[in-house]
Amino acid sequence: MNAIMTYSMRHVLLLTVIAWLAMLDFDFFLHAGVLAGLYLQPSPFLLPPMTAFTLIPVGYLSFLLLAVLLIWLMIRLKLVGWRQGATLGLELGGLTWGAFVLGLLSISTASFTLLIAWLIGQTLELAIAGAVVGSGLAGMGLRRLFGVVIVCVVLSVMITSTIVGSGSHPTPLIMSAAQQRVPPDRASRATRGGEAIQSPLTREGGSGSPRGG
Repeated sequence: MNAIMTYSMRHVLLLTVIAWLAMLDFDFFLHAGVLAGLYLQPSPFLLPPMTAFTLIPVGYLSFLLLAVLLIWLMIRLKLVGWRQGATLGLELGGLTWGAFVLGLLSISTASFTLLIAWLIGQTLELAIAGAVVGSGLAGMGLRRLFGVVIVCVVLSVMITSTIVGSGSHPTPLIMSAAQQRVPPDRASRATRGGEAIQSPLTREGGSGSPRGG
């Protein structure tokens, strides 16, 4: 009880928000940049890209619950410092997401690559949050801590924008815009045109090849 009373409610709430922001930062970099290609592959397990994009806030709320759990455990266990926080985050992330991945492997159509990416990514995410929480509990000023996280957010956005701008991993918005620029009937007209061009060859060669080929 004494350990809990050491920190004011305001300090705990602000620290939780900062840790949550750090989690969102890494999640954005990982899933919108590095692993974006995994979400663009056809899969019966995943929602369509645009639908999933609109539901991102719901997923981010789940990270807030994890941040609350992490800071609650660290206060209860009297853990302070970024090292102890990162260690607890790694342990908590590895165990919880490991169990989650095993459960999905046993009952869903999710690809093994996607699940392993989730396991590694979310474990690192909790480790980062743990380091932030541990630093705040050890006495690091919240303004300074918030400033460090904001710098990381800016760097993350810049790096992710570079990855997306290279075209290697188009975002759902880019895919949607590209689909809107190409009307469906244009594709069907192109198909019919291709058939019209090939039909004389088919009549002449009998097998879709020019005579004498």
